[in-house]
This record gives sequence, structure tokens and C-alpha cells, in this order.
Amino acid sequence: MMKTSLDHLPSNKQRELARVVEILLEEVEDALKGSSAEFKKKGRVLKIILFGSYARGDWVDEPHTMKGYRSDFDLLVIVNNRKLTDFATYWYKASDRLLRDRGVSTQVGLIVHSRREVNTALRQGQYFFSEIRRQGIVLYELDDEPLAEPKPQSPADALRLAGENFQNRFPGAGGLLDTSKYALAKGRNNEAAFLLHQAVEHAYSALLLTLTSYSPPSHNLNFLRTLAEERDRRLTDAWPRDQQRLRAWFNTLNEAYVKARYSEHYQISIEALEWLGERTAILHDLVESICRQHLEMLAQQVPVV
Repeated sequence: MMKTSLDHLPSNKQRELARVVEILLEEVEDALKGSSAEFKKKGRVLKIILFGSYARGDWVDEPHTMKGYRSDFDLLVIVNNRKLTDFATYWYKASDRLLRDRGVSTQVGLIVHSRREVNTALRQGQYFFSEIRRQGIVLYELDDEPLAEPKPQSPADALRLAGENFQNRFPGAGGLLDTSKYALAKGRNNEAAFLLHQAVEHAYSALLLTLTSYSPPSHNLNFLRTLAEERDRRLTDAWPRDQQRLRAWFNTLNEAYVKARYSEHYQISIEALEWLGERTAILHDLVESICRQHLEMLAQQVPVV
């Protein structure tokens, strides 16, 4: 049985989570109502599970310190049909409302999967979902059908998969950073911003895949950064949060995935791009170091034949 108690959290955090669940259920109901599509008529949220630092009890809430780091609420929403996992169609309004609601002061990171997807990952021994199965706290469930039991993964398989994920994803991050510098040198600022966004996204994805074998299908750098920093707080050194200007530059970079390519109003300064490039290089160094340490740790667990 998964945990259901939030007694380890302060009462204000418990109230926030109750409000988060309320908003999610209201918004998905609104998104589904009035449709003639059969899958929408039968569409249901089956479970909402809190995972990460607030589930484990090691969250950080220090907005007034130099680093200004605050943990997010990490939530896994499980639905009964894979079609309902489309974020832009069914979850964007809920995510936007969570940012604006006065009853929710903690940022919410949201991933949505079908029950079949989650159970398949558990039966394959995927670390990310297995950890949620072990440590997560159920905030809402429509029925009492349990998730599949996680399959133990051998040390050799864990090492092989982590190594493949690192080699498949991380080198591309460096190539994107190099190409971004070239575009900037040629005065193509918007192109440089898009490529820099991809260099950051690939780095976070590489780390998440290497450490957990899962990276969400998201281009939101704030979300990916939060998930990655939850895994290793050393990553917070990549992006100083003590100045509003620096936070604004990161947010401008986050917008580049769409706006740098398609919006005639998108603008980013050379100064911002140079700083963002320097910080991205630092991020890459941190990601590589953390991933290689993880691979070495996994290698030590493989029995010598």
C-alpha cells in the first residue's frame, strides 16, 4: 500500500496541496465536459500522487536567502486514457490557474501519465516510477486499484541503461551550446537563444535519464530545472537567483523554444545571451560530473564475475 498521510508537512502546506487537488480536478472536469468523444466521456483522473522532496520530507523553502531556492510540489497525475495526457489540451489551464491562485504559494510541477504507462514502467523496473511507488503519497484516488509492484533491476542492467542514456543525450547538449555561440557571433540572436534553450534542455534531460531513466516530454526549462535540482542540489549553482535581472534572463531563455522562432516580438540582448551561455557551460560541467559520479557508483555495485 502507498502512503496517504501528510502529517510530516506543516498545516499550511497541507492546505495548499488540498487546494491544488481541487483545482486539478475542477479543470480536467471542465476540459472534458460537453464532448461527444467516447474517451472524453469516460475520461477520469485515477490518482494524484505527491513525490519528490515534499513526499520524502527534505524540502527546502528559503526564498529570502542568497540562493533563494524553494522546492516545488512534484505531482504525478494518473489518468485512465493516454489521450488525456496531452498537456496543451487538458492541463495547460490547470497549470496556469495554479500559478495565479492565492491559495497556492508553492510552485507545482506536474506530470501526467496513463495507468497503463505507469504500470508498464513499474514492471520494467524503471527507477523513476519505482521510486514514486515506494516514496510517493497518494493525495487523491478514484478507486483503490493498486499500481503494479516495481520489478527489481539488476545492477548490471541499471549501469547499462544509465550509460546508454548519458551517451545518447549529453554529447548533443555540448554541440547545441557550440552552435549557439556561432549563431551569436553572426548576430543571429534569436537563433542563438533557441539553440541555447535546447542546450539547457538536453543537459537536464541527460541528467534525469541517467539518474532515473525518465525525463518528462517537456520543453519548460523551469520544470526540468526543478526536477533535476531535486535530484542533486549542486545544480542550483548553475543559475543564481539573487538578482531579478538574472531570473528574468532565464525566463526569457525559457520562452525561446517557441517565441525565438515564431514571434516577431521576441527580443534578447547580447549581454543576456553571453551570460546565459556562460551559465549553461557551468551547468554542463555540473551535469557531466554528477552523471559520471552516478555511473561510477553503479559500476561499483555490479558483482565481479
